[in-house]
Amino acid sequence: MFQHLLIIGCGNMGGAMLAGWLAAGEPPSRFAVLDPALNEAPDGVALYRDAAEVPGTHDAVLLGFKPQQLGALGPGLHQVTAGKTLCSLLAGITLAQLAAAFPLSAAQVRVMPNLAARIGKSPVILAEAGLDTAGRDVAFALFDRLGTAVWLADEAKFDLVTALAGSGPGFVYRFIDALAGAAVDLGLEPETAASLALATVEGAAMLAARADAPPAVLADRVASPGGMTREGLNVLDDGDALRRLLTETLRATADKGATLSKGA
Repeated sequence: MFQHLLIIGCGNMGGAMLAGWLAAGEPPSRFAVLDPALNEAPDGVALYRDAAEVPGTHDAVLLGFKPQQLGALGPGLHQVTAGKTLCSLLAGITLAQLAAAFPLSAAQVRVMPNLAARIGKSPVILAEAGLDTAGRDVAFALFDRLGTAVWLADEAKFDLVTALAGSGPGFVYRFIDALAGAAVDLGLEPETAASLALATVEGAAMLAARADAPPAVLADRVASPGGMTREGLNVLDDGDALRRLLTETLRATADKGATLSKGA
């Protein structure tokens, strides 16, 4: 299993994963794409426009379309998923729902990376039903090529980790934009503000990843008593303002997963 993966719906996320695998040295012949809207696939990756064209040589399938499309597209994919390990990027769609929608599939795996899969720097959250130990090992090895794969023991927390690790880059991008925008509001030129904000976040993230202390401690190391950084942190820390904002952000994101699941 997972020797040949058929990606159904190769949009932003599926495309990022495919690019990440190829950049990591996986052979293009290991992948095929089923997507009627995709202009072209990377060299060496077969592209099919219709499920009837797929030769059936794949042993695993990755669903990369929108979760709202499951009801419309699922019935037409029974042939290409029969007897295959079914992997899903469909936010909010549970393992039980996948098994019900694709009753002929051999096993089901929920997968949640983020767009950093393109550069091999994504967390990849995994949950499965129906895989044996060897199957889990093979699945883990493939998805770990995109960054850092993690098996989630409790599927009930999948929407929460999706909010954190899957949607998280969107929140970080918004923070970078807001950091630059705040500097512009205070008089800095937009180009300079954008460049400095991006470089600051990039450097801080790299340092945090390599540090021997958690981010909270690193923040205190930057902020000397009575200094400029401490004055700014006092604003963020007042009433746990930043943490409360992000708690509500993650709650709203995770709750949307439950809504998508009910809608499916």
